[in-house]
Amino acid sequence: MNAVLKALKKILPHKEALPEAAEQPRPAATAPASPAQPATDTTAKKERNRKGRQARKSREQAADNWSIDDFVVEPMEGKTRFHDFQLRPELMRAIQALGFPYCTPIQAQVLGHTLKGRDAIGRAQTGTGKTAAFLVSTISQLLENPPPEERYMGEPRALIIAPTRELVMQIAKDAEELTRFCKLNVMSFVGGMDFDKQLRQLEARYCDILVATPGRLLDFNQRGEVHLDLVEVLVLDEADRMLDMGFIPQVRQIIRQTPRKDQRQTLLFSATFTDAVMDLSRQWTVEPAVVEIEPEQVASDTVEQHVYAVAEKDKYSLLYNLISENDWNRVMVFANRRDEVRRIEERLLRDGVNAAQMSGEVPQQKRVRVLEQFREGKIKVLVATDVAGRGIHVDDISHVINYTLPEDPDDYIHRIGRTGRAGSSGVSISFAGENDAFALPPIEELLGRRIDCETPPQHLLKRPPRPGR
Repeated sequence: MNAVLKALKKILPHKEALPEAAEQPRPAATAPASPAQPATDTTAKKERNRKGRQARKSREQAADNWSIDDFVVEPMEGKTRFHDFQLRPELMRAIQALGFPYCTPIQAQVLGHTLKGRDAIGRAQTGTGKTAAFLVSTISQLLENPPPEERYMGEPRALIIAPTRELVMQIAKDAEELTRFCKLNVMSFVGGMDFDKQLRQLEARYCDILVATPGRLLDFNQRGEVHLDLVEVLVLDEADRMLDMGFIPQVRQIIRQTPRKDQRQTLLFSATFTDAVMDLSRQWTVEPAVVEIEPEQVASDTVEQHVYAVAEKDKYSLLYNLISENDWNRVMVFANRRDEVRRIEERLLRDGVNAAQMSGEVPQQKRVRVLEQFREGKIKVLVATDVAGRGIHVDDISHVINYTLPEDPDDYIHRIGRTGRAGSSGVSISFAGENDAFALPPIEELLGRRIDCETPPQHLLKRPPRPGR
């Protein structure tokens, strides 16, 4: 396949990158000035415009004059600085802008291997910074190696595959922030959004870093819009989740389109290292460095955990009263099924609570809009399934409520990991009813400790007032 593509490149004309739009001077007004407008007003306006242009020029010059000396981070015992890896200035500038002076443990260990060109497989607790670990490594690789002279628009140099649309959007956003001072283009392809709109990205500029879900990427690949023969770095994020969701056959199809594993760098990340995940890593990587960050506790000690023993019929009343009686900023509510999520959202809205749902039923464009409104604080309560909530990384979520306990204990860890992030404190509250209390012992076994069940106060079980009464 690669030989065929190379032959076609010599025959077919190449698409040229669109020139950057040059800043055009504002055309002069042709109409005469109104007699009612004094000449002094026109002069003052011109002077304000001139000063504005000078101010913009000064800001641009100051930005262009940035150097690594502007990013001072003192060495600290037990800490690894990004300075210690000799990264390119434009990447270091973005790291400074994001406020990352020191590496997290997984970043320090992963970068120590991947910046030398090694393959790697990594396991770390959610919220530990693994996304930045593989993005910094990938961007560094692309900056150090110039793109080939023969190249089509739809030939990405780095490919990141993730299982959910929300996770793809989050990774792409992080990549855009880290490449803000680099001449690298980031694109994201996910299902449920306008195919033609995503296609127009490829027609407008070269693609350096492509983040995609497996299904939508295959759509582009099979239509001949995306070719993967130039992929230098392949990243597989949340491999265990892709296994659970049945995406591995699609991922295999995709990987067969990329260069051989000894001709690309492959990074694989997973929340768990099951036998199946390790088998995949052996198929797709070459002598990978294995990085495992073992937390002192399975669940972050910044999250205060509670369990309420409550009858199924009283769960909604408990949820409503907890939210309405407390001044919580951002709350995530998890349920196991889409229909549960939908009913919870409908009841909260009916009872005057500003809520929205996030599940596979919701169109992708609406999901993106809902997530942004939740991030901005315009939505107070976000009700989600595990699949939809897995890729949500929003700061300052004060509470996570498990309306139903998950059957998979690992999902419990991921749920409560939405709060208490980056060292801040958070609270998780789980409802254990007659239909899901069986899920609590496996969760406690994973945690390595018991969680005391509490009986909710009677006032939290009162029925919500009916609208209009």
